Amino acid sequence: MEHHAITSLTNTRVKNVVKLRQRSHRDALGQMLIEGFREITRALENGHPLDEFFYCEALFQGENNAALLERAESAGARLVSCTAPVFKKMSYRDRPDGLLAIAPQVRHELSDLSLEKAPFIVIAEAIEKPGNLGTILRSSDAAGVDAVIVCDRCTDINNPNVVRASIGTLFSLPVVETTGAEALAWLRANDIQTVATTPHTDTLYNDADLTRGVAVIVGTEQYGLSEAWLDAADIKVRIPMLGQADSLNVASATTILLYEVVRQRL
Repeated sequence: MEHHAITSLTNTRVKNVVKLRQRSHRDALGQMLIEGFREITRALENGHPLDEFFYCEALFQGENNAALLERAESAGARLVSCTAPVFKKMSYRDRPDGLLAIAPQVRHELSDLSLEKAPFIVIAEAIEKPGNLGTILRSSDAAGVDAVIVCDRCTDINNPNVVRASIGTLFSLPVVETTGAEALAWLRANDIQTVATTPHTDTLYNDADLTRGVAVIVGTEQYGLSEAWLDAADIKVRIPMLGQADSLNVASATTILLYEVVRQRL
C-alpha cells in the first residue's frame, strides 16, 4: 500500500489534528480524535467510520497494526503515514503507539434508543473530569448497560481523553447527550425507575430492588446530584462509608452500583 506521507511539522493536516483537542474546533467540524490500537479497533468493530488514519511505523508497539490499517482502509479511511516527530506533535499521549484517527463525532438522540424489557440505563449528570466519564462508560459496557445518558455536560463525550479512559467503549454502547429535564421526561415516558445515590437515606444500595427497568443516576464529583434529580428519584440509596473519607470517586461509586444491578439480575 502506498500512502501520502507527512514529514513537516507545519503541515495543515497536523495543525488540524492538534486543534481537534479543543471542543470548539471539534464541534465546528463535527469531528473527534481516536488514538490507540484498542480504541480504534473498537470504533471499527462497532461500525464507527474513520475519515483519516495517521500512523507511524517507528512508534508501533504491537504486531497487529498492519492488519488494523488494512481493515481501516477497507472501511473507507484514508491512510496517512507520518514521521515520528510529526506523529508525536499530533499525539495527546505520553507514549503514543503510532495510531491516531480523525472520525465523525458520536451523536445519538433519546429517540434512537431501542429498549429491551427491564432496561438498564446510566444517567451521568454534569461529570467534570473526562477520565471519570470515560471510566463510567467502561464500567457501563462491562456491566451490560443498555445506554448512558450524559446530562448537562461539563465535558463532552467526544473529548479525546474520554475516548482514552473508556478504552473505546464509547463506541460499543449508545451514549446520548441531553438536558436533565429531557432525560427525566424520557425515563418517565418509558416507565424506568430512577435510583439516586445520596448519604441522606437509610437504604443501602444492596437493599433496593433493582431488577426492574432502572436508571442509575450519578452526579458531579464535588457536589453530587442536583436537587432536581434527588427530588425526582424513585429510590434513594447510599453506599456505606466506614473510614474517614466521606465520599467515593464518582466512577468508583458508579461501578459499585452497576454491579449490584448485575448481581440482582443474575
